Amino acid sequence: MTTKTAVQSMYLAGEWKNREAKIDVLNSHDQSLIASVPSANKEDMLFAIEEAKEGREISSELPIHERMTILQRAADYVEEHMERYAKTIALEGSKTIQEARGEVKRSVETIRISAEEARRITGETISFDQHAGSEDRVGYYYQFPVGIIGAITPFNDPLNLVAHKVGPAIASGNAIIVKPASVTPLSALLLAEALDYAGLPNKILSVVTGSGREVGDTLVTHPAIRKISFTGGLETGQKLASQAGLKKINMELGSNSPVIVLDDAILEEAVPACVSGSFAAAGQNCIGVQRIYVQEEVYHSFEQQFIKETSTYNYGDKLLESTDMGPMINENEAIRVEEWVSEAVEKGADLLIGGEREGAYYQPTVLANVPGDCMLAKEEIFGPVVLLYAVSTLEEAIDRSNNVNYGLHAGIFTENLENAFEAISRLQVGGVMINDSSDYRIDAMPFGGVKGSGIGREGVKASIQEMTEPRVVNIKLKHRKKV
Repeated sequence: MTTKTAVQSMYLAGEWKNREAKIDVLNSHDQSLIASVPSANKEDMLFAIEEAKEGREISSELPIHERMTILQRAADYVEEHMERYAKTIALEGSKTIQEARGEVKRSVETIRISAEEARRITGETISFDQHAGSEDRVGYYYQFPVGIIGAITPFNDPLNLVAHKVGPAIASGNAIIVKPASVTPLSALLLAEALDYAGLPNKILSVVTGSGREVGDTLVTHPAIRKISFTGGLETGQKLASQAGLKKINMELGSNSPVIVLDDAILEEAVPACVSGSFAAAGQNCIGVQRIYVQEEVYHSFEQQFIKETSTYNYGDKLLESTDMGPMINENEAIRVEEWVSEAVEKGADLLIGGEREGAYYQPTVLANVPGDCMLAKEEIFGPVVLLYAVSTLEEAIDRSNNVNYGLHAGIFTENLENAFEAISRLQVGGVMINDSSDYRIDAMPFGGVKGSGIGREGVKASIQEMTEPRVVNIKLKHRKKV
């Protein structure tokens, strides 16, 4: 992919297809046209679903070693074309070129882990003779694929979050239809390209580019789709859950992630981790740091160091190697963040640094003493803004951390093991990072949250568990003798 205008086909059941109706993919840096992709319609999605009915049979019958080989070849292909993939991520999304390279590396790892986990899809034997009268029975259970998976993916990790759905789906013998975010479809199509090159049989995978209203609703509501895997916002997730009907649902719906910094924390480690966690990907990160609760004894020092480090954060052109932070995905999102910050300042919050917008760019911004009734305090900011609060005790920090309708990740910086375990046991989240900010994640770990942060878990092994069902096999023997 280059900066020149290009027309990209969508991937329908193993064939590259074009359409007259187009969706323009724009560079958020300057609104220049990167590419145009087909704007699929309902009939396209219905076609993909019909083809996937055969694709699920093809996929389930693929021997494990063939699934592994296909996934490893795809990973090799992505790795060999690292710079092309990274440039595409940076151009269509918000990540800097360095952040984009990191996402490509993670995507390669996600696909390779999927290949390895394919060999570990196992069951176990069942002792039927634990029930009186069943002494003549033996058996076991094994995992079988659910069938066709519908995946709806967001803009902020346009390659790796697609890999997190596609890799496990193929590893576990399913067919999958991906509806990528309309603003960042190119990376998902590049993943399809890699799998096509790797020899994935036709009809197992489709990447359908189009609007959620036109094709997303058809995907979610169709009875042949047996599982929906969605990553996105809470409001959309609630709508999809109500539409989906009787099928498996996995949803990661964002967060309002807290980090706690206690008075024994090593600030030289906590500050840079929290700055990076707050502003990476222009804050458009579901586990990005949003609220930091700092114990009073070290609050002043932490705030000074945090502001100093933030002031050196270089934002600008995504493709420059020296850039730390790019623009938000579009100007409307930057305007939304600007309005939320203005509301907080009007209600008495202290603006410590930042707070200025230019087009889709919003400065790295730090506020203190933000009232609890502000949008910034209650909702997922999904922008480069972080809130600092002074607290007197760990108990207060935990209570205030839990006082939102989200619970994805949290972080705590402390040298005290007792305090760390107190946080682990009481924080209402899916993951607690000790001496790391909330945005730490590896692709093999179970990933998901509680409350408004979603349902179920991703992470390759956890995804495979969600994409399969146990089938019990009982065998009644005519003449069984105990040994």
